[in-house]
Amino acid sequence: MTAIVQPALDGSVPEPRQTKTQRQAEDYESWLAEVWPKFIAAAASGRTFTTFEIADAHQLPQPPNPQAHWGRLMTLLQDEGYVKKAGWACSARPTVHHSGVRTWKGTAAARRAAA
Repeated sequence: MTAIVQPALDGSVPEPRQTKTQRQAEDYESWLAEVWPKFIAAAASGRTFTTFEIADAHQLPQPPNPQAHWGRLMTLLQDEGYVKKAGWACSARPTVHHSGVRTWKGTAAARRAAA
């Protein structure tokens, strides 16, 4: 599908808007190796965060299966003792219309791992 661009009154054609595109990781293991240290650092900070906040702040790539792998990452971090559930918040992600998302907080183990 091609979008039609209307010229301005002076005859000039506006530049196309640049959209932010997110990288997609090729495989789960390399994606996990890239994002893991960022989430350990976030957990060590002691502040409450959402998964999207960390991914957006560090421009992290999408995993091969975004519907499953983001949740799996947080489950692994929780199972390893780096994060604990902190509550709920409205998502800042623009595509989800402020739906509820889990918030996380780091543990003492995360502070030790980052030191």
